[in-house]
Amino acid sequence: MATALFVCLHNAGRSQMSAAMFERAAAGRHDALSAGTTPAERVHPEVVEVMRELGIDVSERVPRKLTRELAERADVVVTMGCGDECPYVPGKRYVDWDLEDPKGRPLGAVRATRDEIAGRVEALVAELDGGNL
Repeated sequence: MATALFVCLHNAGRSQMSAAMFERAAAGRHDALSAGTTPAERVHPEVVEVMRELGIDVSERVPRKLTRELAERADVVVTMGCGDECPYVPGKRYVDWDLEDPKGRPLGAVRATRDEIAGRVEALVAELDGGNL
């Protein structure tokens, strides 16, 4: 079992979508965490809406601050726009996903980001299922 940590700036969009889709795709075989370098107060409403379209409710998730301890718990850290603010923990695998921030974007653009995340999450889960960190 591996743990993936998804990190973005506000932990209210990309990282929340990624963690939720990872949880669904991994079906208990792996764990997901998410955090942000400057967490928002809540998940972006446009993200809540497009995730509901997939039957995933992220409305009750609370953005949290990225800490070194969270990064240390992860086997793989997926960053999305947090740049140099993400702590580096030696021995962890880091992957950067260059994804559009969904905050304030039209629903069509948020859906496109969501769908791109879904494909990347499926590939990551398949890698982890194969024992590849």
